[in-house]
Amino acid sequence: MEKAHYSPPWANTSIIGVAGSSGSGKTSLAVEIVSSLNLPWVVILSMDSFYKALTPEQYILAHKNEYDFDSPSSIDFDVLVDRLKDLKAGRRADIPIYSFESHQRQKETTSIYSPHVLILEGIFALYDQRVLDLLDMKIFAEADADVCLARRITRDVRERGRDIEGCIRQWISFVKPNFEQYVEPQRKIADIIVPRGIENRVAITMVVEHVRRRLKEKSRKHQEELQRLGKQAEDEPLSDNVLLLKQTRQIVGMNTIIQNPMTKEVDFIFYFDRLSSLLVERAMENIHFNGKKVETPQGNKYKGLTMAGEVSAVVILRGGSCLETGLRRVIPECKSGRLLIQTNYRTGEPELHYLHLPSDISTHDSVLLLDAQMSSGGAALMAVRVLVDHGVPEEKVVFVTYFAGRMGVNRLLNVFPNVKVVVCRIVEDFQERWIEKRYFGC
Repeated sequence: MEKAHYSPPWANTSIIGVAGSSGSGKTSLAVEIVSSLNLPWVVILSMDSFYKALTPEQYILAHKNEYDFDSPSSIDFDVLVDRLKDLKAGRRADIPIYSFESHQRQKETTSIYSPHVLILEGIFALYDQRVLDLLDMKIFAEADADVCLARRITRDVRERGRDIEGCIRQWISFVKPNFEQYVEPQRKIADIIVPRGIENRVAITMVVEHVRRRLKEKSRKHQEELQRLGKQAEDEPLSDNVLLLKQTRQIVGMNTIIQNPMTKEVDFIFYFDRLSSLLVERAMENIHFNGKKVETPQGNKYKGLTMAGEVSAVVILRGGSCLETGLRRVIPECKSGRLLIQTNYRTGEPELHYLHLPSDISTHDSVLLLDAQMSSGGAALMAVRVLVDHGVPEEKVVFVTYFAGRMGVNRLLNVFPNVKVVVCRIVEDFQERWIEKRYFGC
């Protein structure tokens, strides 16, 4: 099967660069833009995270306020560009954490994933050409030099444990001359110059409206892409990677009970849990096993099998939670993660609202992706893309669901042909979700 192209809504992230002198109000301006956008998928990334680690000699100078932190050479632009490229492509990026007390990067990192808008703020946000090539908008924050100095002294004394004398010495020795040599020239290449920071409502409104127009256009293109994938999948036969439960009399009987609206809630849950156990067992037939010899209590040698690697599960909330009892019955100690994907009722576009995955998920032999129903396949596409972006090869993903529409299944497998789909029944496309309502009683 020829692999179809699919880009998630957060691909081609809009990156806004905000540069300006130290103390010019870059961070406050970035925060105000985020607040005015009023969207959950906007992230501020400070270039302070990308300071280079200091040598012992540089460390001594830094504590004497004699090290130049305001030169471009103090920033690790190679790492910054790599992380921006990852985010632009829709991948997860691990951001370093820099300690101003030790002047070193911490062992821990923080992750950024799936922002629709990223605001990069720092005195050199518009300095490196590689960064400029990734920016969608370039902003220069402008403020009076006396105001900048006052803000810098207040920040460094309050937040970084510096003394006033050292702050002034740094300003005269490094900040002011570097501003004139490296920072101020960035003003010429900015798309928008914002004097007076957050007080400049006109400039902020211009930025916000530009971003909203861009996001609206991205949303439109994403919906068109989903529709195109749907049309391609309408009349295609099911892939060999669609693994239907054999419709035995037992299975048909349990389906009859589950789909009968007169079935009591306690009976519905009992039989759905039985079916979910069978679905997970069917999914387990697709994982890898290694041979193993054991000695039985009777002293006999038995040639058996043991799982080749770890199996984990990711639950698509809230429908996937209906399958968790079956999961625990089959794999009691299974590591699990959570995804919350909801469809925007105005646009019909799936949106990623929450993400928590096992930290080592990329090393697992198989990952079960659980959802009670698959309709259009939009949420399934997004969920598999999230796993792939976190290092899980698509051939290790097994999507487990009770109901699935033919178009949704074909749409998913057109984009990710190596994923396996374990399903109890193929039903009409775009069937309303009802399993979780019956299972949870609300």
